[in-house]
Amino acid sequence: MRETSKDAATIQVLLKRLNEERLPHALKLKQKVDRGERLTDFDMQFLSQVFEDAGTARKLADRHPELQDIVGRLTGLYGEITRKALENEQKSTGA
Repeated sequence: MRETSKDAATIQVLLKRLNEERLPHALKLKQKVDRGERLTDFDMQFLSQVFEDAGTARKLADRHPELQDIVGRLTGLYGEITRKALENEQKSTGA
């Protein structure tokens, strides 16, 4: 399979996953941490998987510049969630 065809298939799968699973869940996590709540172990597993996928997305964006904006925005969203989650954790433990 040519690299372009392989990339197109990977991009299609990642965008489907993003629209149907990742983004809706990430937005719920954002609301949760914005309310000052702590993340659960399940939430942390989700973020861990998202960061693994982000590596693939960044590699694809390097080859396909049209994806750089969305990858950058998603990375920013996940970074904001983790930053706020850490703040909430520190507040709850008195650190």
